[in-house]
Amino acid sequence: MTDAPRSGLPRWVEAPVAAVGLLVSAPVLLGAALGVKLTSPGPALFRQERVGLHGRPVVLLKLRSMTTGAAGPGFTAGGDLRVTRWGRVLRATKLDELPELWNILVGEMSFVGPRPEVPRYVDPGDPAWRRVLEARPGLTDPVTLRLRNEEALLASVPGDRGRFYSEHLLPWKLRGYLDYLGRRTPWSDLGVLVRTVLAVLLPSTEPPPSLLEIEGGGDGAEGRVGT
Repeated sequence: MTDAPRSGLPRWVEAPVAAVGLLVSAPVLLGAALGVKLTSPGPALFRQERVGLHGRPVVLLKLRSMTTGAAGPGFTAGGDLRVTRWGRVLRATKLDELPELWNILVGEMSFVGPRPEVPRYVDPGDPAWRRVLEARPGLTDPVTLRLRNEEALLASVPGDRGRFYSEHLLPWKLRGYLDYLGRRTPWSDLGVLVRTVLAVLLPSTEPPPSLLEIEGGGDGAEGRVGT
């Protein structure tokens, strides 16, 4: 497990596509941002530091879906009171992710890659994390597709959700990231993007994992990440 992750879509493809995406989605983005401003006090954009390529910090841009200044864990479970009504709509439709096209445009992220994690959950001394951080983080990836129900999944966890996230869910994610990075190609990245669009329109196309699958530490992540 010492080989560098294989390359996906090249930057010369991603940058112009991200620029066009921002232009085309501008009316939707502005409308969604206006909805944020009209339904809760605070800025329309949410900025959060994540860990990016080679461990460098990345300021992730999203439409704000939570109340301003709300404290809590670095993950969101279903029913989280921090999420606003409009925020639930944004999260369900994934419109809150549109500003990340800017992160892609400037080279901080890719369309496909491991989702950037908050610093508190990243262990630079872990060989798995070091390998994952050799890849540019992404807007989507096969693991993220399977975890479209992550909020509902965490809401169903009895007991300490933070412990479940760090001891079970995060290692499950890492295994899936590594599996995909070890065999990705530009064509497989395109396949992931197609699957992402289908999953937004038809969520049943990407069956979610169960708590048992994640807690068991088996090959559930790896078994579904291929394209």
